[in-house]
Amino acid sequence: MSIALQTLKGSLNKRWITAAAPLARSFNTNAVNMMATETKEPNFKTFEIYRWNPDKPTEKPVLQEYKVDLNACGPMVLDALIKIKNEQDATLTFRRSCREGICGSCAMNIEGGNTLACISKIDRDTSKNVKIYPLPHMNIVKDLVPDLTHFYNQYKSIEPYLKQTNPPAENEENLQSIEDRKKLDGLYECILCACCSTSCPSYWWNQEEYLGPAVLMQAYRWMIDSRDQFGPQRREKLQNKMSLYRCHTIMNCSKTCPKGLQPGAAIAKIKLMMAAE
Repeated sequence: MSIALQTLKGSLNKRWITAAAPLARSFNTNAVNMMATETKEPNFKTFEIYRWNPDKPTEKPVLQEYKVDLNACGPMVLDALIKIKNEQDATLTFRRSCREGICGSCAMNIEGGNTLACISKIDRDTSKNVKIYPLPHMNIVKDLVPDLTHFYNQYKSIEPYLKQTNPPAENEENLQSIEDRKKLDGLYECILCACCSTSCPSYWWNQEEYLGPAVLMQAYRWMIDSRDQFGPQRREKLQNKMSLYRCHTIMNCSKTCPKGLQPGAAIAKIKLMMAAE
């Protein structure tokens, strides 16, 4: 190799080392920062959770305390519940599925309000305990699991599907205009989590006969569907003093709905339709 080539090679190596040095220092700094982040001091928050075991029916329900390190936990209450069940107490019982506020499985009473645990953020203030109960005024299966059998039977009673005397011919679609479709917005999104019904005082005291906000909103959804032909018959089934008229527009239902829907408004519109007939 000529002297000129050796000189050029040495010069390039020196330039590369000089240029790479700041990058190497940057990598080292980032690694140190990551290690510092991973070694955060524990930040414990206390969760007080309603516990009741059906295998010990004579024992009263209790609030059991669990401490969770928020620095090693996801941001939602459901994350904390899963962490407690996985790491501290496998007997803790609750429902959960989608973790996206879609299925309604994890409905419970958190800090005094009915909501979904998967979309309820944990308050980072560790001086305040989080109190978690099952949905109020319902029979409890175990811990945070309410018995929703009656609720779903009420939903079944309104026949939540299209009913037609003159259905379209075979292989033809049930057509609907854009305007008529828009009327269903704010109704079809209901996930039947029962947060609204179990926040309603009228439903607490009369749930054997009063259908409650969630079911009545779904009844209205089918009454105003332009493809349904049984609107008058649906309203006739509500012509009694209990099924519909136990609603006293307290509006807890609209306030607590985790999807931001308005069951109270839907009930008022049913009353208006029935008064006009």
